[in-house]
Amino acid sequence: MSKVLVIHGPNLNLLGQREKDIYGDTTLEDINACLNEVATDADLEIETFQSNHEGDIVDKIGQAKKEGFAAILINPAAYTHTSVAIRDAVAAVELPTVEVHLSNIHAREEFRHKSLIAPVAYGQISGFGVDSYVLGLEAIIGLIA
Repeated sequence: MSKVLVIHGPNLNLLGQREKDIYGDTTLEDINACLNEVATDADLEIETFQSNHEGDIVDKIGQAKKEGFAAILINPAAYTHTSVAIRDAVAAVELPTVEVHLSNIHAREEFRHKSLIAPVAYGQISGFGVDSYVLGLEAIIGLIA
């Protein structure tokens, strides 16, 4: 059974409470439950990880191959636009990686339009709420099949 690492970046632990006009009422637990359903149907195992700390995310990505993960699904959140360290970790680990965002980052503030992660990911999906995660996981299923 293939394993997929799902990484949720900073402040995603506050989903359902923060900026509901942008992110809605969906909680991180809701997203993880939805992903678990998709993974079970695809005979995949997923591990979810959330951190507000850049170094913890970098460490988790760096250990992913050693821990037997076949791919990474990541919402780097605010680190999308600032973290060379996360970008370099994704590039170094050489695992199929899909970047996802709940909101359409290209329709928001200009500083959110640039992703440092997208150039080293297989693709980026944004703007579809929880479905961004589902579509990202489905893309990974295709990549590792």
